[in-house]
Amino acid sequence: MTYKNFEDVPVWQEAIRLGRSVYEFTQRSPFKGRYSLRDQIERAAVSVSNNIAEGFERGTTQELITFLYYSRGSAGEVRSMLCLMEGLPGFGNLKSEIGNLKSISESCSRQLRAWADSLQNSEIKGQRYLNDSVRRRDAAGKKAAAFQDKLLEHLPPNHPLRR
Repeated sequence: MTYKNFEDVPVWQEAIRLGRSVYEFTQRSPFKGRYSLRDQIERAAVSVSNNIAEGFERGTTQELITFLYYSRGSAGEVRSMLCLMEGLPGFGNLKSEIGNLKSISESCSRQLRAWADSLQNSEIKGQRYLNDSVRRRDAAGKKAAAFQDKLLEHLPPNHPLRR
């Protein structure tokens, strides 16, 4: 499936969910006086969705892949910090919230990896490489495929060329 806007991409939506959930989590009392911990996990969580957006807007598949891996790294950073918090004083009663946040960040990582893998095996170079010649060739291919489908409709139902 092709997306026109990064806001429509499911992993970006999941990353936004992660960011919002982290911000809600950092309002809890164990973060009082732990400004650097709070700041770091919030910045890492926001970085997941921001890198997806930036890569999407860059215009080439290779740049998108690069930013998907940056995003994946940020999701890993969130998980690492959550693992740290599990052992810090004051966070013991927040194990279920920490587990939930880890699950969301793992979901982001899996989706990012799958998307990057699919792009690496794709011949699509990216929006930046679309020019009039490529657009005409693509339109001609679609027109030919539609014509072929129309011809196939006139074959008997059990004909071997029918799909």
